[in-house]
Amino acid sequence: MSAHPHGHSHGLIDSSVRRSRAGLRAVLLSLLVLGLTATVQALVFVLSGSVALLADLIHNAGDALTAIPLGVAFLLRSRRAEGLAGIGVVLAIFVSAVVAGVEAVSRLINPNPPDHLVALAIAGAVGVGGNYLAALIRTGAGRRLGSSALIADGAHARADALVSAAVVLTAGVVALCAPVADPLIGLAITAAILRITWQSWLTVRHDVSSSAHHP
Repeated sequence: MSAHPHGHSHGLIDSSVRRSRAGLRAVLLSLLVLGLTATVQALVFVLSGSVALLADLIHNAGDALTAIPLGVAFLLRSRRAEGLAGIGVVLAIFVSAVVAGVEAVSRLINPNPPDHLVALAIAGAVGVGGNYLAALIRTGAGRRLGSSALIADGAHARADALVSAAVVLTAGVVALCAPVADPLIGLAITAAILRITWQSWLTVRHDVSSSAHHP
């Protein structure tokens, strides 16, 4: 008689643990993908000096670091923590936009055209692939687990794939003897990141307000 209630309770605990582990797997896998992406782009930035690539690199590195608050939220198995992690994601996106924008303006004032354009194009393509893969991981897990923070981060990574495509465009335009395109595209990337910031906030806002009323 006592074995059944125990089994039922154990099943509930297992469900919570399974959700936590699945969330952690998705977060860590996307962290690995974006970490490798940012590392490749950093190596190419040292060679090329492209501000458009730097903007994308900063954003990808910041995006990878959002795994930390999300991972903590899944470890705690707390919906409120996930809501707070969602805010952390939005703040990380905003900070990366500010840094990228400042660097782009600085490069407009003090021009320094990028070199190694083939490597630059390859780095942009790496960014497209890395972000798209991270988006698939996060969005799929977010839908399975009902996590708006993961879904928002997945949408963020998917949009970042398009931002990385702008780096490939930079290499092509600069190759056509239009070096001013580098900081201008950097500014365009900054504007895109700010738009992503707003969209991500709209995604997580509901869960943040809900968790405040329902701990």
